[in-house]
Amino acid sequence: MNASWRLGAHTYLWMFPIYGLAVFLEPFHDRIRSAPWPVRGFIWASLIIGIEYLCGWLLKIFLGFCPWDYSGASLFSLDGFVRLDYTPFWFIAGLAFEQIHDYLDRIGIS
Repeated sequence: MNASWRLGAHTYLWMFPIYGLAVFLEPFHDRIRSAPWPVRGFIWASLIIGIEYLCGWLLKIFLGFCPWDYSGASLFSLDGFVRLDYTPFWFIAGLAFEQIHDYLDRIGIS
């Protein structure tokens, strides 16, 4: 791997609607709000991994490929669509998104 300070990257147009699915998580947050934080973190991680798997699987069916492919990248790759070793990150990210959602509600942006 060559180190580059330019931090160049690329994406696919398919990613914009996939990232846009996050808007549907807002009402879900309101439903699980009363659960203890470890339970909510597990729910977020499971939900995000499930959505990532489903989107990757659907793209593979309809396009013939998945823009991200974790095959061989980790022992914890599931069909190349998700990496289960990312679960702790999604656990933390889900709880962080709750804080952002609550902040936006407090300042009147929702």
